[in-house]
Amino acid sequence: MLVLLADYLSQYYRAFNVFQYLTLRAILGVLTALSISLLVGPRMIQWLSRYQIGQQVRNDGPQTHLSKAGTPTMGGALILVAIAIATLLWSDLGNRYVWVVLGVTLLFGVIGWVDDYKKLVLRNSKGLAARWKYFWQSAIALAVGVFLYYTAQTPIETQLTVPFFKTVAIDLGVVGYVLLCYFVIVGSSNAVNLTDGLDGLAILPTVMVAGALAVFAYTTGNIKFAGYLGIPYIRDVGEVVVFCGAIVGAGLGFLWFNTYPAQVFMGDVGALALGAALGIVAVLVRQELVLVVMGGVFVMETVSVILQVASFKLTGRRIFRMAPLHHHFELKGWPEPRVIVRFWIITVILVLVGLATLKIR
Repeated sequence: MLVLLADYLSQYYRAFNVFQYLTLRAILGVLTALSISLLVGPRMIQWLSRYQIGQQVRNDGPQTHLSKAGTPTMGGALILVAIAIATLLWSDLGNRYVWVVLGVTLLFGVIGWVDDYKKLVLRNSKGLAARWKYFWQSAIALAVGVFLYYTAQTPIETQLTVPFFKTVAIDLGVVGYVLLCYFVIVGSSNAVNLTDGLDGLAILPTVMVAGALAVFAYTTGNIKFAGYLGIPYIRDVGEVVVFCGAIVGAGLGFLWFNTYPAQVFMGDVGALALGAALGIVAVLVRQELVLVVMGGVFVMETVSVILQVASFKLTGRRIFRMAPLHHHFELKGWPEPRVIVRFWIITVILVLVGLATLKIR
């Protein structure tokens, strides 16, 4: 929005040309989203507390979590508002990728909001029925996959890029590509949601992965950097950097209130949306496999749930004391801050490994 204004004013004052620089707009996106989160956060927490929209805690979980009951939740709505405003202000709104990432993120946020609303406001412990939740997630992901496939301008936009190899790109066809979009977006969305079980555990890894994806988006959308690094060049995808920056800013602002002991939780409205956001950006920059590496903590949490359920159904035994994985370590006696920080450290390492794939090819 402001890009159009700056472009108009630049014909009178050349100094406004500075807003054409993608890096500057990405930084402004970070700062805008961060400011919104920090300024609105306290009022949002007060509002949620006033209407008693608080966390519900399972009795069979770690006993240390019982004190979290009643903590304001659905704070993820603040993250989405901050991301949307920052992206709309500093992005080129004529870029189709901007609308794709915003649309997917907000639509998944709506699914999460309905789930949270039923649980916390209507006091329906089951929330949105699982079959409907997965139906709408699947419908959105499949529709986006079809749209991206048929609007692709070059073959590389629908091929699977393999890390560490310059020339390996696998043709997927329409079915393969759409299914890949489905699994990446829906899988990432639910993986972040499963990880969001401790104070700050999900949001900082989300911020770190989003920051790394911003690097991929910038280099992928720059023909010189893409050629030098031997990665796919996709025209106009660099504009997604502003969106990634908005995630970083909004996420850091939310972490200010979500760090241990948390004053607010993001709820499904935030977790489902942020996971989908990471998934769709990875799809656009053709780094789905790298996302699996950088989001290794999310993958571990998801796999722990799958293994736990499968083991219990097949053998009647549990592999972990409790799933997702972070609860297992809590029940082993790890204090909550130790679990959180160690998972953060693992994410830092995995993000660095993912970034290394830019050069090691």
